Amino acid sequence: MIKVSVFYPNKAGSRFDIDYYCNKHMPMVKTALGAACKRADIDQGLGGPTPGSPATYVAMCHLYFDSVEAFQTAFGPHSETIMADIPNYTDLQPIIQVSDVKG
Repeated sequence: MIKVSVFYPNKAGSRFDIDYYCNKHMPMVKTALGAACKRADIDQGLGGPTPGSPATYVAMCHLYFDSVEAFQTAFGPHSETIMADIPNYTDLQPIIQVSDVKG
């Protein structure tokens, strides 16, 4: 199983609409990816490693697929639509990582 993680850095002065992300963007993404997406988790950053320190990321999303190929096949046809929706909830540039889930 692989995990596609999308990280949104917590930058001062940036905009991130968590309600839009959870209630509009991610449902659209899940519908577009269909059954290939086995699971999707959304995290909202609350804080850093020390009391009162800011979270490194304002939000994160983790999408699970059977393989890299399954992700690419599901995402490819919808990539432009998904990426075009980003300005509706943030002015941040997302960081994407694909990982092999080991446990």
